[in-house]
Amino acid sequence: MAASQASRRNSKHKPLILSLLISSLSLLILSGSLKKTRHPVSTPSSSSARTKTHLRHAYLVGKEPELPIWFRLVEEEMKGKRARVGFVNIDDISDPEFATSGLAKAVKVMFDPVSGDLTWKNLFPKWIDEDQKLSKPSCPELPMPNFEDYRDLDVIVAKVPCGGGGDSRRGLRDVFRLQVNLVVANLAVESGRVNPDMNRKIYVVFLGSCGPMIEIFRCDDLLRHVGDYWVYKPELRRLKQKVLMPVGSCQLAPAYVETGKERWRGYKLQSSLRKANHTVYRPREAYATVLHSSEAYVCGAIALAQSIRRTSSTRDLVLLADNSITNKSLAGLQAAGWKIRRIQRIRSPNAEKDAYNVWNYSKLRVWQLTHYDKVIFLDADLIVLRNIDKFFVYPQLSAVPNNRVLFNSGVMVIEPSNCIFEDLMSKSFKLDSYNGGDQGFLNEFFTWWHRLPSRLNHMKYFERPKDEEHTIPDNLYTMHFLGLKPWMCYRDYDCNWDKETHHVFASDSANRLWWEVYDSMPRELQSFCGLTEEMDFRIRKWRGIAKEANLANGHWKIKVKDNRRLHYFE
Repeated sequence: MAASQASRRNSKHKPLILSLLISSLSLLILSGSLKKTRHPVSTPSSSSARTKTHLRHAYLVGKEPELPIWFRLVEEEMKGKRARVGFVNIDDISDPEFATSGLAKAVKVMFDPVSGDLTWKNLFPKWIDEDQKLSKPSCPELPMPNFEDYRDLDVIVAKVPCGGGGDSRRGLRDVFRLQVNLVVANLAVESGRVNPDMNRKIYVVFLGSCGPMIEIFRCDDLLRHVGDYWVYKPELRRLKQKVLMPVGSCQLAPAYVETGKERWRGYKLQSSLRKANHTVYRPREAYATVLHSSEAYVCGAIALAQSIRRTSSTRDLVLLADNSITNKSLAGLQAAGWKIRRIQRIRSPNAEKDAYNVWNYSKLRVWQLTHYDKVIFLDADLIVLRNIDKFFVYPQLSAVPNNRVLFNSGVMVIEPSNCIFEDLMSKSFKLDSYNGGDQGFLNEFFTWWHRLPSRLNHMKYFERPKDEEHTIPDNLYTMHFLGLKPWMCYRDYDCNWDKETHHVFASDSANRLWWEVYDSMPRELQSFCGLTEEMDFRIRKWRGIAKEANLANGHWKIKVKDNRRLHYFE
């Protein structure tokens, strides 16, 4: 009896025991499978656009714990290939942080560090003899490796210097940092040359909180950014042009490569972009300007478009306009040849209250013109005197010097990019601007830039006391009108002569150039350059002050014949 009761009790528990056994077995199987699963890398949210736009799914493979992080980040890209790796600015490549088994080759790239006596100002001098009348400009040499020894690399791993502290509100201007970036760039280009079409894939891993120089390694080529690790697959044709640039503004940027004298018209040529009939991909290029906050420069933008078309350029003209520009003005701008893009203006975080440049960061919107490969930005108070299409071949950022290490942002060659724009926005609150506007900020963002001839952005500024007439050279590409603009004066003379503080901006010969462009406009476009009653009052006021002061230049004596006084522009 007791035995049969015990038997019944055991039979009741059998389903429960069987269920527990099945659950335990399932857990064991699941646990084993998880050990083999790839776990996504947690990518920290970053204000930098580099970490947002071009991140792929980064995975760290849960296998040997001794594998260094850099290797795990590129292992997926290598697809089982045994990589040949070069290490740059790394003292001990046997350190577990870098060493790993399974590489086809691991080599420490040898080069002499640049002298500590060499400063950024040595690379960006105040003046050079652009026309080589006295001597040919030269640049200091940055020591490089013997690249013949490192031509077959698949991966380049580099510790990138971050400037050694300093003012975090300023851009990095560190010569050793530049040297390391150029060493890596040259290694990538040399290794990529194994294939005539330069399609060989080279991966670059940078170690450091600041990342590489964005002027050399584009955020568009960033594959992964995990902590202090940055993985790039650079576009080698663009990178090749970069390494051919001088190390600073100590020389003019060349339009030709050193070998073969090939013009960089095909800077984006890739076999993937060639058609079946072998036609060549033509880069999309445009001139651009921006109008914001008022309509004071509508006339200037119309004159700029007219001046470009007078040089027989067929490139697109793109004008960014905020909502302060009326439909009537937009119609005139379109008639002049501009393609209009409406924008929201951007406040300059560093501008003083009510300053003239409080919304000048709106210029940064040109990096959003991603329909184009290259854009030449031109300020709207500028006219083009000779065809400048050939300057589209230069890389970002190419400009004319303003003062030693600084460039002038009135004429710039840029390469539109959404991730660059996002990076500009994120750093607009972190980097200072010496003048509160876009020019000061861009000089802290792009600290390494390429020098274009000064006559490409000839500023109407005269500081030599012996040049009383303020005559301008004959071989200019553009004229940039500083001070009071020509359309804000009577056409009879440059009204900057009426104010002693503005004499440095005064030039009748420059003024005549602008009015030649005006005279070539259709009459309906000339109407946008009329005098307002307020403008006429200001001119007459300062003519009177000049007369009372009996200013020696005597321009106040000139009899005014400007017909625009007869019909004010509303």
